[in-house]
Amino acid sequence: MDALAQILGGLDAMRPGLTTLYEDLHRHPELSMQETLTASKAAERLRSAGYAVTTGIGKTGVVGILENGVGPTVMLRADMDALPVREQTGLAYASAASGVDGDGEQVPIMHACGHDMHVTCLCAAAALLARNRDRWAGRLMMIFQPAEEIGSGARAMIDDGLFDRFGKPDVVLGQHVTPAAAGSISWRSGVTMSAADSFEIKLFGRGAHGSRPQSSVDPVVMAASLVMRLQTIVAREVAPSDHVVVTVGSLRAGTRENIIPDQASIKLNVRSFSPPVRQRVLDAIRRIAAAEAAASGAPREPEFRPLNNFPILANDPEATGRTVGALTRHFGDDRVSEIPLVSASEDFGEFGTASGAPSVFWYFGGLDPEFLHKAGQEGRLEEIPGNHSPMFAPVIEPTLTTGVHALVACALSWLRTR
Repeated sequence: MDALAQILGGLDAMRPGLTTLYEDLHRHPELSMQETLTASKAAERLRSAGYAVTTGIGKTGVVGILENGVGPTVMLRADMDALPVREQTGLAYASAASGVDGDGEQVPIMHACGHDMHVTCLCAAAALLARNRDRWAGRLMMIFQPAEEIGSGARAMIDDGLFDRFGKPDVVLGQHVTPAAAGSISWRSGVTMSAADSFEIKLFGRGAHGSRPQSSVDPVVMAASLVMRLQTIVAREVAPSDHVVVTVGSLRAGTRENIIPDQASIKLNVRSFSPPVRQRVLDAIRRIAAAEAAASGAPREPEFRPLNNFPILANDPEATGRTVGALTRHFGDDRVSEIPLVSASEDFGEFGTASGAPSVFWYFGGLDPEFLHKAGQEGRLEEIPGNHSPMFAPVIEPTLTTGVHALVACALSWLRTR
């Protein structure tokens, strides 16, 4: 029996406990930089498997190290945080949690992006690899990362001395569950996921009674004009071959229908896939906001407040080939496929950049294949709940098994097997 088959053979006995862990994590989600309970459960699992564990890295991050002879250092990462979303799945283990977000507001909390599945899969992979140390040699770095959803968790762990304190890996590996068929694996080499920049623009006007608009500089009209004008950036300032998205997700102004307020604010998000295009779009947003304020006679220029930003995620081509080869050998050609650019964003790439190690990030499906097939036949694929939807929740199996198998197979492709 080869090393991979022997290691994965122990998963069947673990599956009931892993299902319980997953349901518990799903029922008790935690917001970014508040993942204390999740981190403690991950740390407990690592310690029981024999890892040297350090907690509190980057505030709530967990690092588990397993030394096992001479060989490469392989880093595996899972993110832990949940989202301010009210769950509507109707699952028996659905979240009813709420908490206070970074702005001090009371919000519902849900694992609407599958990070609970990521944590469960990594806990399982860590245990399986630890139990079978006779089949491989090298060094494992298990990373449970906070605050991926706000784009600051990877950087927080790095700034807290992650690679200075625990050494640099030879490769950085990670995965994400998606609204694709459970049991499937997808990947892309090179630029894979977009950069994302989110910020708030505050616009200033002059308040007045609604019956005397001539006495005002109306920031509501200013904001509305800005929202519409921003859409021309993609339509007229970016080449059709350059993939860019500009989304305004929030516009706030005033409290009463007959009072023209003196301020308005919008919050927007930009997705792009190349540094030059990214900068061009960001510069255009500032130029247009300033011009709309000037055209309205605003008493002062707009203020810009950064909310978060994510780097472009690029998979190392050579490392991707090696890792995808392992996935294909294990799962077969029919379950592993290449995908187009992904317009979502991730801070996973920070680890590879900071350590200088090649990084590879792949995806595994989490939705019932029959459900997806039926939706396709009925032309309802656009209605399928995706990540960040209040209806998104992976089917536990075969999603969990696929995620564990993928982590172990990819880790072994870099470790020295015996």
